[in-house]
Amino acid sequence: MALLFRSFFATAPMHQFFRKADGTPTNGVQGFARHVLSAQSIYRPTHLAVCWDMGAQTFRNELFDGYKANRPAPPDELKPQFDMAREVSEMIGWKNFGIKGMEADDAIGSIISKWKDEAKITVVSGDKDLLQLLNPSTTIALTKKGYTEYNIYTDQRFKEEYEIEPPLFAEVKAFMGDSSDGYPGVKGIGPKTALKLIQSYGSVDGVLQSLNELKPGQRTKIQENEEMLKLSLQLARINTEIPIDATIDDCELPIWDRTKLEQLTMEGYSLISRHARSLMEIAIR
Repeated sequence: MALLFRSFFATAPMHQFFRKADGTPTNGVQGFARHVLSAQSIYRPTHLAVCWDMGAQTFRNELFDGYKANRPAPPDELKPQFDMAREVSEMIGWKNFGIKGMEADDAIGSIISKWKDEAKITVVSGDKDLLQLLNPSTTIALTKKGYTEYNIYTDQRFKEEYEIEPPLFAEVKAFMGDSSDGYPGVKGIGPKTALKLIQSYGSVDGVLQSLNELKPGQRTKIQENEEMLKLSLQLARINTEIPIDATIDDCELPIWDRTKLEQLTMEGYSLISRHARSLMEIAIR
């Protein structure tokens, strides 16, 4: 979903919607697929999974009605591309995952939990929340610019940079909140203070049990926002226990052939077809 939105807004301001013959815009869909194909050419995986949000309502909205409530409605040109993107992904042959009531992050976390001992996993996303999923067999490649630049996080890099274990990143987010997701955390506590608190006390519970050791100002802020702090932790934690109804072999990459390329072209996705064709030629060389 992040790649779909990113691709749409990269071209929409210039009114480059790459419409089909019937007028349906495809800029987000084609950008998403080109991004995945480029990542595929860089990381050369043997297996690939694409994870989707399944509607706006998730269990987090039930916990907090303000969750993501600040996000504007998608533009009209983007709305039809949500279903189209998944259809194209399936047409190409990528294995797709989406669980009703859950976010794509939860599907990613559960896939990692299920297969971390069977595979070396690279997650491609623009979402730093996923850093909490890092482990010795999992790398997070955060998107930067264009289709080929990534900020790579390993388990080791994260621990050196943040001086905490990756799962504790959710505890940091609980204090600092997340304006894009619409939950405030503890008002008045920013990223640096939030990280310092977790480095010092190990968890939200550890901080709450040590309030008497904090500066009066910090103690007051946390006491006044304790319920929201606990709720923010629930919102920040990625669910890694969703049943994944698939085997790792179900995610094996498809073999490209000219029939698939011709189908994409006929369906109005010529940009994807051309990009895939060039990658095929590189692979052959």
